[in-house]
Amino acid sequence: MRLSVQDAPFDLGAESLAFAKGAAGAGAVVTFTGIVRDNGGSLSAMEIEHYPGMTERAIAAIMEQAVARWALVDALVIHRYGRLAGGEMIMMVATAAPHRADAFAAAEFLMDYLKSRAPFWKKELGPDGASWVAAKDEDEAALTRW
Repeated sequence: MRLSVQDAPFDLGAESLAFAKGAAGAGAVVTFTGIVRDNGGSLSAMEIEHYPGMTERAIAAIMEQAVARWALVDALVIHRYGRLAGGEMIMMVATAAPHRADAFAAAEFLMDYLKSRAPFWKKELGPDGASWVAAKDEDEAALTRW
């Protein structure tokens, strides 16, 4: 299990390949990458804030739940913070399991919980100024399936 909360960009291809190669016993690897939406060109940047230590502990707990619930061989979460432009990769989730159903379910679980429970604060910057990104009802509702 690997977790990285970082300001630096990551290489999706290299991370995916390294994860898959290290997932001994896996028959399936699922990856998901979140990208900063540019809102039709109106987004100048997104600023993501977090509290070091607190954020890692919260995400690690979510990852431990996924590993305990599904037959995972491995799991990976990379989440960025700082100032990101539209189109930049903001996060990556990867899961490896003997069978695809567990890999897909665990990846969806991680994505849903990262979206609504990981302690990050996001601010969108645009031509009209800055605004904090509010929690969405549909993100909270997605948690009910777990």
